[in-house]
Amino acid sequence: MERCAYEAVVLAGGAARRLGGEDKPALVVGGTTLLDRVLAACADAETTVVVGPERVTARDVRWVREEPPGGGPVAGLAAGLAQVTAEVTLLLAADLPFLDTVTVHRVLGALTAPEVDAAVLVDEEGREQLLTAAYRTAPLRSALAAVGDPDGARLRAVTSRLRTLRLPDTAGAAVDCDTWDDVERARRRAG
Repeated sequence: MERCAYEAVVLAGGAARRLGGEDKPALVVGGTTLLDRVLAACADAETTVVVGPERVTARDVRWVREEPPGGGPVAGLAAGLAQVTAEVTLLLAADLPFLDTVTVHRVLGALTAPEVDAAVLVDEEGREQLLTAAYRTAPLRSALAAVGDPDGARLRAVTSRLRTLRLPDTAGAAVDCDTWDDVERARRRAG
């Protein structure tokens, strides 16, 4: 599978309402924070931009904030994408405890077909995991601009404008931690 040069944007600015406002990217699963687990999976990115409040991380990243802070994933995407110069953007959530380099390269490798703008993992329930995906940067920018004001906009309003290849998530890499039950399941799986 051909690998391409890419930059990563990791969204880490959510309010974690279902976790009582806990700093979700700082939660520990398998001895490592959720954010550091995601950063390890994309360690070969030319640049990694983390959108959200600055935290201590195991490797250097570029920090930016969405406008307004807490403005949602499209506001986070807009802030992160403004820092990207590569032709390919890997867009990730900061709460993916089982994302790994193999999966990252699989998603990136799916963009080798010129008729594809995005490669998105699809979970076992058939849901597209838009924050576990690779996008061609130019079409993603155009789709983002077409949405207008990013504050509070839905990510699907951006991605629905793209020619998308859906990849089955056979390894459970797109499993995220939105609730305490999710966190506990991830801890058991990692344990």
